[in-house]
Amino acid sequence: MDISSAAAAVTAQDLYKRYRKVVAVDHVSFQIPRGATVGLLGGNGAGKTTTIAMIMGLVLPTSGAISVLGEDMIRHRQRVLHRMNFESPYVNMPMRLTVRQNLTVYGRLYGLPELSGRIAALAGALDLRELLERPCGRLSAGQKTRVSLAKALLNDPELLLLDEPTASLDPDTADWVRRHLENFRRERGATILLASHNMPEVERLCDSVIIMKRGRIVDEDSPAALLRRYGRATLEDVFLAVARDEAGLPAPGGVSGAGTDAEMGG
Repeated sequence: MDISSAAAAVTAQDLYKRYRKVVAVDHVSFQIPRGATVGLLGGNGAGKTTTIAMIMGLVLPTSGAISVLGEDMIRHRQRVLHRMNFESPYVNMPMRLTVRQNLTVYGRLYGLPELSGRIAALAGALDLRELLERPCGRLSAGQKTRVSLAKALLNDPELLLLDEPTASLDPDTADWVRRHLENFRRERGATILLASHNMPEVERLCDSVIIMKRGRIVDEDSPAALLRRYGRATLEDVFLAVARDEAGLPAPGGVSGAGTDAEMGG
């Protein structure tokens, strides 16, 4: 595997992360093509959050290599951080700051030119105009999700990392978020990595799926191919078969990463 492949948005090669006696990610290798939406699936403790943190450069691998948009994230992450972004409903913005103030702070961190115009454009696209002067602590769950999505799209990222982007949302708001993500990828040509427990959402949005268990990748393919392989009607049935060891897969070895990854959120 070419770790610096120009055709891949993300390349992980033999990625391994140990926290003292606990292995969170156990020699994982994969590629995410540019312009694709890829689902990262697994139960709590599967290694998803640690994997995303290493892609973002927030956590250094114990061993292995990871490249994002052609740059080595271990040695040169500063070259690529401005080209990527992250969104999760579990990460709160400062509650006392208004929506506009929060977006301004993040925009300045990215060094964005014409920031006020960018905020205005996103406020229009994401229906946030009436919320711009409201403190983030006074927003509903759906409103917070739209603001978090605006933050994630501020820098028009080439790589967007999403962790449960529609968790706790009502069906209408969740569908709205998914449609906006579909439009963003199509118009921007962006790459999206989606960690989610919502299997219909994954089937709808993702070109391919990576399934992790106990820190290892146990399968990887398109949703349709996985349904055929496991003889299941839905991706949720596939997920349950893997989680319950009903799929005839070899049990991953090593030490389970459940403790560490659960502490990190999944």
